[in-house]
Amino acid sequence: MATQSSFDVSTGADLQEVDNAVNQSLKEIGQRYDFKGSHCSITFDRAKGLLQLEADNDYKMKAVLDILQGKMIKRGVPVKNLEIGDIQPASGDKVRRDITLTQGIVTETAKDIVKAVKAQSFKKVQVAIQGEELRVSSPSKDELQTVMAFLRSKDFGIELKFGNYRS
Repeated sequence: MATQSSFDVSTGADLQEVDNAVNQSLKEIGQRYDFKGSHCSITFDRAKGLLQLEADNDYKMKAVLDILQGKMIKRGVPVKNLEIGDIQPASGDKVRRDITLTQGIVTETAKDIVKAVKAQSFKKVQVAIQGEELRVSSPSKDELQTVMAFLRSKDFGIELKFGNYRS
C-alpha cells in the first residue's frame, strides 16, 4: 500500500523580524538629514499585525515607506504580504497610513489555489483547506514536487511558504 506524502502551504511574516525592521527604520529616520526637525513615526501593534506610519507630508510618507520596505526586504520579511492603505490626513497637518500584515491564507485565496491545482489535473493530488493554511497530499513525492514548482510559478498576491513535508 502506498503511503501518503504531504506538505503544508502557508504564509506570514516573522513578527520579531518585522519589529527589528521597524526599529532599524526608526533609527535611520532619526539619523537622516532630510528628516531633521520632522515628526515621522512608525508604530507596530503585534497583536493586530498592524503598522501605522505618520509623517509631516506625502513626500516624507513615501520616504518612510521606502525605508521600511527596504529594511523588511533585508530582514527577509515578505513585502508581498503587506496591505498598504491609503494616505489619510491626521491632526496637525500630518498624514497617516496603515499597513496590515497578512498572517494567514485568506479563504478566497485558498480557494483560488485549490482551483489552480485542480485545473492542472495532477494525478492523485489532494488539496485540503485547514484553517489559514493548505495541506497538499499525494502518494507520489515527485508529483508533490511538481505541485510546489507550479505554485511557485503562480502569483496569488501573497508570499507562499512550503513546510512540514512528510512522507
